[in-house]
Amino acid sequence: MAAEHSVEVGLLARIEGESGLRVVVEDGAVSAVALNIFEPPRFFEALLVGRGYQEVPDITARICGICPVAYQMTSCAAIEEAFCGALENAFVATPLPQVQQLRRLLYCGEWLQSHALHVYFLHAPDFFGCQDAVELGALDGGALRRGLALKNTGNLVMTTVGGRAVHPVNVRVGGFYKAPTLEAVRALERPLRQALAASLETVEWVSGFDFPDVEQDYLFVALKGAGSYPIEAGRVASSAGLDCTAAEFAEIAIEEHVARSTALHSRLYGRLPYLTGPLARYALNWPLLTPLARQAALAAGLGTVCRNPFRSIVVRAVEMVLACEEALRVVTSYQPPSPAFTPMPEVPSEQLLSGAGATEAPRGLLLHSYELRDGLVTKARIMPPTSQNQLAIEGDLGAVAQQYLGGGEEELTRRAEMAVRNHDPCISCAAHFLKVTIEKKP
Repeated sequence: MAAEHSVEVGLLARIEGESGLRVVVEDGAVSAVALNIFEPPRFFEALLVGRGYQEVPDITARICGICPVAYQMTSCAAIEEAFCGALENAFVATPLPQVQQLRRLLYCGEWLQSHALHVYFLHAPDFFGCQDAVELGALDGGALRRGLALKNTGNLVMTTVGGRAVHPVNVRVGGFYKAPTLEAVRALERPLRQALAASLETVEWVSGFDFPDVEQDYLFVALKGAGSYPIEAGRVASSAGLDCTAAEFAEIAIEEHVARSTALHSRLYGRLPYLTGPLARYALNWPLLTPLARQAALAAGLGTVCRNPFRSIVVRAVEMVLACEEALRVVTSYQPPSPAFTPMPEVPSEQLLSGAGATEAPRGLLLHSYELRDGLVTKARIMPPTSQNQLAIEGDLGAVAQQYLGGGEEELTRRAEMAVRNHDPCISCAAHFLKVTIEKKP
């Protein structure tokens, strides 16, 4: 009779929401892995139905306190696409180029603060055997101060452009309620140059960590940029040759409900798990890295593709360099757009509008699609990176569990925590596992 036992993790730590983990082992091999998501559903899509389209960016921003800009930008992209699709002259509903650059600046601020939060406060403590960032600060106070400074600079960019760092209030469909002044934006140059230097130090720091030897054969999915690294715009691409619009991707990314989870699982064509996020962006857009970011990546030994999920912390640090370079490019050439927004045109009240948009949130591809009638939302779909990455995370956990089965419960627990944090930079879960139990069966 085969010897079987299971490893149960009651509460999975440092991910957005609450979940548990079960690993079943038979005859020394992992036979099943389940990431159980039991966070109560939040029904944001239902909350949007019946609301005016101008309300959508402010409502969706509340989905995440760390990545509100991602939700705002993606909702704007989807709604603007809906209006463009209804018009013979799509440019009537297209924001000005200066507005699009200001959006990119705002998004760079979010990338910087979110990546800094993840790198320094959620992920780096693992590599030092620390319980949290406070312990890490006792070991390396300079590193923690550098992380705080980077996050503060990202927050400053978000406040300058968006009105405040958490749930910005200046974003609207078509652009912004008010363009920041030339003086306010140019004042960002000095802190951004300091952040650029700190980001380069971060790449050097994290590239020296001791990484587990784990390689995964991911199907990467991310936006692919047209001339610049994708943040707020691009076509959806994959490492298998996919090249499509956000609307087309919405048709082939099939979400399904599984009994063990309140988070939907997404598969391409209903069968293929895939990974989105920094590793995917990097692999699909290596030639579009900014000069210093490319130089830092090569110095860190990343190559053009990275398939080690634990080294994603290095890729995030490289993206911090890129965010600073891009922000500086926009800041130094900034001229306030006039007008600050493009109003959406009138369409017949009975006409149904539909549109989809995708942007790159710090943790990966974010998709929104909407149907509108008479200016009101009649249908909404929001597909966050977490649901898209869940199956890939389970694959990582299975590989890590197999590699560290002989190391004891404590080591297995530590590695499992690290494997999850590779993909999720959210601060909402700052505690560690409460308990690990091993169930043995005769």
